[in-house]
Amino acid sequence: MSALSTVVVVTWRGRDHITACLDALAVQKSPHRTIVVDNASDDGTAALISGHEVVRLPRNRGYAGGLAAVLDMIDTPYVAWLNDDAVPDPSWLTELENALEAEPEAAAATSSILLTDGSTQSVGVALTADGHGKDVVLAGREVFGFCGGAALLRTDALRAVGGVPASFFCYYEDTDTAWRLRLAGHRVISVGPARVRHRHGASTRPGSKLFHRWNERNRLLMLLRCAPAAVATTQLARFLVITALLPFRGNVPDAANFRLGLRAQVLGEVLLRLPATLWQRLTIRTEVPRRRVWQDWAGR
Repeated sequence: MSALSTVVVVTWRGRDHITACLDALAVQKSPHRTIVVDNASDDGTAALISGHEVVRLPRNRGYAGGLAAVLDMIDTPYVAWLNDDAVPDPSWLTELENALEAEPEAAAATSSILLTDGSTQSVGVALTADGHGKDVVLAGREVFGFCGGAALLRTDALRAVGGVPASFFCYYEDTDTAWRLRLAGHRVISVGPARVRHRHGASTRPGSKLFHRWNERNRLLMLLRCAPAAVATTQLARFLVITALLPFRGNVPDAANFRLGLRAQVLGEVLLRLPATLWQRLTIRTEVPRRRVWQDWAGR
């Protein structure tokens, strides 16, 4: 039986966890191709993955950059995104493939991602009232977006909506892609039986300065690319006003995303990317109006 899917595993310094991921892929019930993208690891990861199909990048391009680097190499109908610290059940890929085969209007299927203690991390992504992407732990069949840590996408649909936003580095590349799929008229579904165990934060440190920098910057860039203009400009203005008022406020939350220096850096990076981002906005296919997607999904 020929493979329907290519699983892309992006790694960076994954020595302590990538073997479990690749061992789990080796016993999947569905035949598939696996590509490991090594973001110039320098910790011995290269030796552990040497027996697999590896694309080694000359520098760390992040999760989004790694996915984007190999999209042109995919020759299967489906492409799976899988974190290197995720361990899928043997039927994981089969469940995702069967779900997309049964629902041709869906362009992406998201997994049940469980933490190592058995609790649920994500069964999909919701769009909040202020434009954040938020993991949800209880959902129906359809969700706004997929969690990029373990998902299956139609390769042609992904290419048609512009691929992966490589410049995001990491975080929000999945929610941005879900936005563009929905604007093109596609659906995203949640597949409960497609389970993976995830060592959350093994590759990046949630709560760190870099984590908040990427999250805040990429949320704003995503909205500027995909959301209704009024929503995008309101959220950018809100971020700017909160940043400007921080020196005059008392009881500022003790979190990295409320530090003046980080927020100023985020604003600088967004403004630097603004011309290219607005051009990208013009090129995004919009079979469904931005306003309708927002009204259907924001704050649900």
